Parts: sequence; C-alpha cells; structure tokens
Amino acid sequence: MIVYAESNFVLELALLQEQYEACNTIVSLAEKNQVKLAIPAYSLVEPYETTTRSFKKRQAISEDVRNELRQLGRSAPYGEEATALQELTALFTRSQEEERVRLQGVLNRLLNTSELIPLTSDIIIDSFTHQQNGFSPQDAVVYASVLKHLKGIKNKEKVFLNRNSTDFDDPDVQDTLEDLGCKLLFRFDDGADYIQHRLNS
Repeated sequence: MIVYAESNFVLELALLQEQYEACNTIVSLAEKNQVKLAIPAYSLVEPYETTTRSFKKRQAISEDVRNELRQLGRSAPYGEEATALQELTALFTRSQEEERVRLQGVLNRLLNTSELIPLTSDIIIDSFTHQQNGFSPQDAVVYASVLKHLKGIKNKEKVFLNRNSTDFDDPDVQDTLEDLGCKLLFRFDDGADYIQHRLNS
C-alpha cells in the first residue's frame, strides 16, 4: 500500500497535535516496510514557513506581554503577580526551541523513511490549472504532485491522508483520485485505522 501525506502530517508529528500518535503509527509501518510513504517534496519545506510565521507571532506577543508586565511590575499592587507571570514569556521562548528541534527530527525521520515526490516543472505548470479551479497555491502544488505520482503507479492500493478539507473535500477531486485508485481520508487517525485494517485483511 502507498500512503500519501502532506504538510499537515509533518506538523502533526512535529507539534505533537491531537492526532500525532496516528501519524507516528503510520511512519512506524513505513519504517517496517509494511507500507510505502510518499510525500511531495514541497510538503517537507512548507512546515518551515508555517512554524516560522508562528514563531514570529509568538515573539511579538511575548515582547508585548513582557513590556506590559514590566509596567505592571512598577505598580505596588501588581508587582508580585507581574513577576509570577514572567513565566508566560519564558514558555513562548521554550516552546519555540522545542518545536524547532522536533520539526528537524521529524524531517530527518521522514527523509529516511519516505519517497519524496520531486517538485518538477510539470508539477508547477499543472498546479496553475488547479489554482484556477479554486485551490490555494500551496495545495495546488501538493495535489499536482500526488496526481503525477499516482499516474505512474499501477496495481497497488493507495490512500491519501489530508487534513485540508477546504480544498480537497470536493466531489471532482475525490472522483479524480478514485479514478486513479486512491482513497482520500481527512483524519490521520481514520487513516491509521484504515491502513491497519487493510494490512490485516
């Protein structure tokens, strides 16, 4: 079985979000060669952009909070509480570093486990058409990458795990994937259950 995943799969693992255990199960199956994990190369780059935006936002919030606490700390009634709340800004800083380290670890693990779908000129050109059909630029590249890979795969069971139902929960998209023998699932835990069931059947 070939399992396609995208940027949200990477972020789920790196940020330890609600379905990260299901994602970890899928990667473990790939490490044991029980499934083949295929990921668009773009989906290993996009998480850097996402986390960088998040880090910058947290840094700005942290600086604002630090300044407000400094002002409150100068007032006798609030000085003690303001000092206690300084831990909040420390949490922002600590979480950024921990997430950066986890993201790098996840990327290294996926690079050692997955087949990367290269970002070619054909895929970029195809993505322009998908954008005209309503896809965001990022999702258009992911969709074009998966379609390109699917067209070269015969006689294998395929599933595409994608948390982004905004662009992908569309009958035409699902029909296109289905015509290429690929099932689309919008939850990673559903994906892990489906894969385990198919492997055990």
